[in-house]
Amino acid sequence: MKTLCMDSSHKYLVLGLYEDNQLIAGYAKESWKNQSEMIFPQLIALCEQAGWKSDDIDEVVITDGPGSYTGVRIAMSIAKVLCTRKHIPLYVLSSLQLLVGSHAHALAVMDARSNRAYCARYSEGKLIGKEEILTLEELKQIQKDHQFAVYGDADLIDSQAAKTDFLLNFLELRPFAREVKNIHTLVPRYLKEQDAYKVK
Repeated sequence: MKTLCMDSSHKYLVLGLYEDNQLIAGYAKESWKNQSEMIFPQLIALCEQAGWKSDDIDEVVITDGPGSYTGVRIAMSIAKVLCTRKHIPLYVLSSLQLLVGSHAHALAVMDARSNRAYCARYSEGKLIGKEEILTLEELKQIQKDHQFAVYGDADLIDSQAAKTDFLLNFLELRPFAREVKNIHTLVPRYLKEQDAYKVK
């Protein structure tokens, strides 16, 4: 089984080619505001490195949000076209879940601007409570009370960020990915539409 994984929801562009639960080729670098220009050249380079053609891909896994208004759509648009053309399954993960991976007692934080952040608590890949948008002051208090390992934009709440291994996280979270039943109706998942922010 050959799997393409993609995330362009926030600061990083993450692309991974996996075969039978093994990473074959991957790219994960900070590409803020440049994901749309970089995604095709990097995909082509990875496929050449792995010796793959687009027709070799059996399934696609992407993040569906929350995140950048524009960023989430980049990987999603490519995935929808590829999966529709090839009639292969598409799966989604939360972009916050991808930040944390399978770590325990973890808090994912992603800048939502205006002194707010998208956030969620996870333990071993499972969501604890719900994903939500909180003010930075609210998040600082939560962190003070619980002392989570913080992933993502930890500096927003005056914390040290734990390291995120996106390519490993895609692999470990594969069992949590949700299959998209109707690819044509898939849209980026924002916690509230008015809270989605546009990258200028």
